[in-house]
Parts: sequence; C-alpha cells; structure tokens
Amino acid sequence: MDLSLAPYEGLMTIIGVVTVIIILGMLLLAFVLVTISLYSIKKGRLYFPEFLRAGLVFVEGLAKAIFRFLGLEDREMLAFFIKLHNTMSKRAFERVPVTERAIFLPQCLRSSRCPAHLTPEGLKCKSCGQCSIGQTHLLLEQMGYHIFVVPGSSFIKRMVKKYRPGAIIGVGCLSEVKEGIDMADKLGLVAMGVVTAKEGCVETLVNWADVYEIAALGVDPALIPQDLYILAD
Repeated sequence: MDLSLAPYEGLMTIIGVVTVIIILGMLLLAFVLVTISLYSIKKGRLYFPEFLRAGLVFVEGLAKAIFRFLGLEDREMLAFFIKLHNTMSKRAFERVPVTERAIFLPQCLRSSRCPAHLTPEGLKCKSCGQCSIGQTHLLLEQMGYHIFVVPGSSFIKRMVKKYRPGAIIGVGCLSEVKEGIDMADKLGLVAMGVVTAKEGCVETLVNWADVYEIAALGVDPALIPQDLYILAD
C-alpha cells in the first residue's frame, strides 16, 4: 500500500522554512558579534560585553570561521576572548575571599638554573633569587593566595580537586590560558587569565603588574603588601 505524503507536505514546508530562518538568524548573529568584536579590538575597549559573551558561546564555531575568513589571526582572536572573559568575570572574582583563591604559574617562568624539584603539587620554589617567581610567591602568599608552579594542566586539575578554590588566576601562553578558562568554566570556577609576554619553554616572561592588578581585585588594601605596589610600578 502506497503511503501518501500529502498530509505532511505543509508540515515539512514549515519545518524547512523555520530551519532556513534559524540558519540565517545564526549567520546574522555571528556577523553582528564579529563586527562588534572587531570594533572592540580596534578601539582597545569592550563594547556590549554581556551580549558578546552570551552570543559567542552560542555561535562560537561560526564566529571563529568568520574571524578567520576576515583575516583575523588566531592569536588576536584568543587574546580578545580572554580579555572578554576577564571583563565578565571581574565582579564574581572580587566576591571570592582571597583565602579561597589560587594562582597557577607556569614552570617556564623560572630560571634555567632553577634548583626547585618537581613534587606531586608542582615545583616548590626555593626563593633562590634567580628569577622573579620567588619574591612574587612570597608576596602573594602574604595576601592569602595558594600559589602553584605547575608544568601542565593535569596538575591544575589535581590541585583544584584537592583544595577546591572558589577562584583561580591562570598564567600562561594564549592557548594554555584559554584551555584553563574552559576547564574552569566546566568545573564551575571563577577564572581570570594572564597571558605571558614571551612564549616558549624556558625563561619566558610575564608582565607581573597585570598579575598583581588581578590578584588585588576585591582584596582589603590592608592585606596587600606595599612591596607589591612597588614591583607593579
């Protein structure tokens, strides 16, 4: 017995029209988001950050494809996403007590002559003075932070599960910071990222003023060591 599709033709037409409208709507949304993003990058400030964050999560893959089509380099795109995330996470980060925060520094910041040894909780800094991690480590610990110098994301996940911080600051190259932010979102953590000024595997650099600026968010000024301000300047 032949089945007639006539009763369903109207429904199929409606489904087709709705599908086309959704696709066109997503394309339009992606183009609007990319336009706002590019303008924000050009001007050096974020416009409509809440709309951008929500929209880019919804059409991230499509937006990235448009970014690439327009010639925006992956580095610029990742840097923008991290800046957007930091802007949107600032207030939530400020509300987390400093004693419930952790900072993860990459081992590539240390000196090539670093005497520290790897432990189950990362490198234990010996404050030998051969790099800036030692002094920074002490100052941030005075504020109440848990500091970890780690060789990779697996250590971060392990320490997060063990100490359960409410917020974290991750320092690293662009891809590492983006990966850390995505991981923190999945774990329900508030995360802030600081990208290193020089990439590589040995003796990389970071603008410590950027780290200190984020670390001081929401912290009682009385708890912030004066040396922190001096180093930031």
